[in-house]
Amino acid sequence: MATVRAPRSSASARNSAPVAVEDVDTSFLESLLGYNARRAALAAITVFLEEMAPFRLKPVEFSVLSVIAHNPGVTSRQLCSALGILPPNLVGLVNELEKREVIARKPHPRDGRAMGLHLTASGQKLVRDAERKAAELEADIGARLSPSELRTVISLLKKIYRPR
Repeated sequence: MATVRAPRSSASARNSAPVAVEDVDTSFLESLLGYNARRAALAAITVFLEEMAPFRLKPVEFSVLSVIAHNPGVTSRQLCSALGILPPNLVGLVNELEKREVIARKPHPRDGRAMGLHLTASGQKLVRDAERKAAELEADIGARLSPSELRTVISLLKKIYRPR
């Protein structure tokens, strides 16, 4: 566990001679949940972006397509709720995926005002291949943890973003 040190006062820093830092102290940051979660996310996202480049998918696009694949007919409202996306941000994303001909809008069977989102045949292939690659990436990233540790980390992170 990192030890938290109080920062130097600005008055003493101004009155002292210039100091060269040899080892950067990040102990305070390392005591913060958000800092550690962000560093872990950045490490995973960096690899994800590199490996998903051939699919032309960023994390949010991948997430949207995966939810549609596993929930054919899902509405935009449901997608926003499930993924924590603001509706204005989803509109452009859905339009772009439709232009790429990987999704199609179809009338919702129970709500005449809503459109259900479905994968096209090329969208199904894209998601199948991208999810296979994502599973490989997750296995590589999670290899530093035991299966039990991985389940625990995921469970604990869900407690933060799904407070109940």
